[in-house]
Amino acid sequence: MKVAPSILTADFLHLERELQRIDKDSDFIHLDIMDGTFVPNISFGFPVVEAVSRAVKSPMDAHLMVVNPEKWFEKLQSLGVQMVSFHLEASGRKTASNLAEIRRLGMKAGIAINPDVPVERLYKYIGKADFFLVMSVFAGFGGQKFIYESLDRVSALKSELLKRGSDALIEVDGGVGMSNIAALREAGVDIVVAGSSVLGAEDPAAMIRSLQEA
Repeated sequence: MKVAPSILTADFLHLERELQRIDKDSDFIHLDIMDGTFVPNISFGFPVVEAVSRAVKSPMDAHLMVVNPEKWFEKLQSLGVQMVSFHLEASGRKTASNLAEIRRLGMKAGIAINPDVPVERLYKYIGKADFFLVMSVFAGFGGQKFIYESLDRVSALKSELLKRGSDALIEVDGGVGMSNIAALREAGVDIVVAGSSVLGAEDPAAMIRSLQEA
């Protein structure tokens, strides 16, 4: 299991220290970018991404919870982001072209969906996306409880990927911890995003390793 700690729950007053606690053991550093329009919260933008890029060696994984996500792609690429996902709900008819543009820029392209979006809506993009982000909470807030119906959604998507011979990865974000990591692995998840369960732990690095090895 790959683990991508989200810095959304980090102590931003001491962000460099927080990053130092997780960077060595993380598979990715997850960046939850919110615009206050697609979701009600605003998180952070390019200055923070640039600062993070200077402080970490782990690959950066940006989750865009924004309208018009295509406006962000080139800047994220210039800051060294390796993976970018955007919401199907925010992209609509531009989804396929957005995926192609992210790939053209040399990054891995992903589509995210909220828990109320049928997972079957992702199927038409199999072969066009490098990964799929299945939200197990509603985008926009940290610290929410895991929605267990997400396991069925992941299993259905995994089955479809296998049927089509796709090697696209499945990422899950929201409420991830030791209580559900085994079930997520069994359902077919490849990458978990973990926020408060990691950065709220007494030893974040040890928690990352526990999730990876569970």
